[in-house]
Amino acid sequence: MPQKSYVVEALRKAQLLELLSKGTRLDGRALDQVRNLEIQTGLIEKANGSAMVSLGKTQVIAGVMIDKGTPFPDTPDKGLLIVGAEVLPMAASYVEAGPPDEKAIELARVVDRGVRESEMIDVSSLVIKEGKFVYAVFVDVNVLNVDGNLFDATNYAVVSALLTANMPEFVLEGDAVKNTGRKMPVPVSKIPVSLTMASINGMLLADPTAEEEGVMDARITLTTVDDGNICAGQKGEPGSLTQEQILTAADWAISRGKEIRAKIKEATHRD
Repeated sequence: MPQKSYVVEALRKAQLLELLSKGTRLDGRALDQVRNLEIQTGLIEKANGSAMVSLGKTQVIAGVMIDKGTPFPDTPDKGLLIVGAEVLPMAASYVEAGPPDEKAIELARVVDRGVRESEMIDVSSLVIKEGKFVYAVFVDVNVLNVDGNLFDATNYAVVSALLTANMPEFVLEGDAVKNTGRKMPVPVSKIPVSLTMASINGMLLADPTAEEEGVMDARITLTTVDDGNICAGQKGEPGSLTQEQILTAADWAISRGKEIRAKIKEATHRD
């Protein structure tokens, strides 16, 4: 990196840290404030459900595809729910064409875990014939633009897509599965919402931008469900978090989760 870039980066970091010490950030937000959230649904005609989320300048689109499948050998009485993610080369300068890298794999796993552990979908209800035929729910995510906090933007997109998804009705006729041609809603009972927070010089801040992620010491993502309980968590980056920070993170995840859940319900027309 040219020396001029080093100087600019150092000055930017110094400015960021000075503002944080005063309880504010480069974009003027409070430490616990989330960027503007916009959700659009039904954008992909061929998908069973879809949603595009803009969280600040970070933009993610998710599509749901549902078909019949074969259950895993160790869970013959459960349907399939699989989340995959890809960061498109146009989304950020560091992304190269090719198979998903470690960051994309981690992104998919963290979001998948939050949705799965929340029991948003009762996968036991996705069984057509135990041990042989089940519904397979695939959620594919494409990151269109990166400006920090892909975890939350992806969570909101995946959840919104599932909330608006309809699945084909399959019936068992003898040893075969028939598609009746009718559609029915995906059996959703909960709305998991994640909140990602970064620790920088001992200060905790919600929904970090790319600049803030560039200087963070540690990261934590907590997912809550409708009753405010935390159902999943993931720590990232090598730095540590204090007990006080973890308790604060939990409080923020619950309070901000309630606000974001209301926006998701409004966008997806869910009661």
